[in-house]
Amino acid sequence: AVVPKDSTNPWFIRMEEGVKQYAADTGQNAFQKGPPEVDAAQQIQVTEDLIAQGVDALCVVPHDPGAMEPVLKKAMEAGIIVITHEASSQENCHWDLEAFDFNAYGGYIMDTLAEAMGEEGKYIARVGSLTNDSHNQEADGAIKRQQEAYPNMELIEERIVTDDNPEVSYETAKEVLKTYPDVKGFIGTGSYDTPGAGRAIEEAGLIGSVFACGTGMPAANKELLDSGAVTALTLWDPAQAAYAMCALATHILNGGEVTEGMDLGIEGYDSLIMDGRVLTAAAWVTITKENVDSFGF
Repeated sequence: AVVPKDSTNPWFIRMEEGVKQYAADTGQNAFQKGPPEVDAAQQIQVTEDLIAQGVDALCVVPHDPGAMEPVLKKAMEAGIIVITHEASSQENCHWDLEAFDFNAYGGYIMDTLAEAMGEEGKYIARVGSLTNDSHNQEADGAIKRQQEAYPNMELIEERIVTDDNPEVSYETAKEVLKTYPDVKGFIGTGSYDTPGAGRAIEEAGLIGSVFACGTGMPAANKELLDSGAVTALTLWDPAQAAYAMCALATHILNGGEVTEGMDLGIEGYDSLIMDGRVLTAAAWVTITKENVDSFGF
């Protein structure tokens, strides 16, 4: 069973496509079940229910890794294989599978923003939440890359939190544009951070003078990309991540070894790097107005 942070975000709807594809390709009884909204307590309850059902493996994308520790420990004690994703600090899991190194991905987002900004000017960084490991490691990686490679860029706010909510993202971006009339760039690591900034930029008539780059979904943000309100979105495909988690869980259930450089048979997940319990792939993509229609989600 795959347990996403919630079942309504387009990201996790796309993730479920990967789970269904895995089930269709392999005949395994793989399915996704998530809470109706992003809420740690509800995610814990869904996980408890699945443990009670006696699933063989849990593939979890924790909203709050710390809060999930007791229930994942319980799952492991019940003999369930536990794989996590976007939770490299998780202690109670067999393996944490990541689409890429978060710091490197953050640096990659920064390179995209720096190119748009002409490598100079003021920017701010935004995250979905302060408890999300991946969002914050990516923001750290972006800022570090800027400090090392782009000395004429200046960070003016290190962490604006959008609560993984499109309206909060939009409203806080409007505030930034008011508070810092000379801001030139937004970087965002949550999937609503950059689209919300794009909406605010478009509304303020600042397309071409203020730039937004970061994680986001292709189809949902096509208009913002086409108009130039969002310069580029960076991403991994959540369907591929789900497929890879299911493949890893099945491999372990079948008694397979997990090794450095292992190939899960999916593009980007074909030479995993192992660091303790964390397995890292290299599966990122850039979405621009030129290629937005090619992703199918």
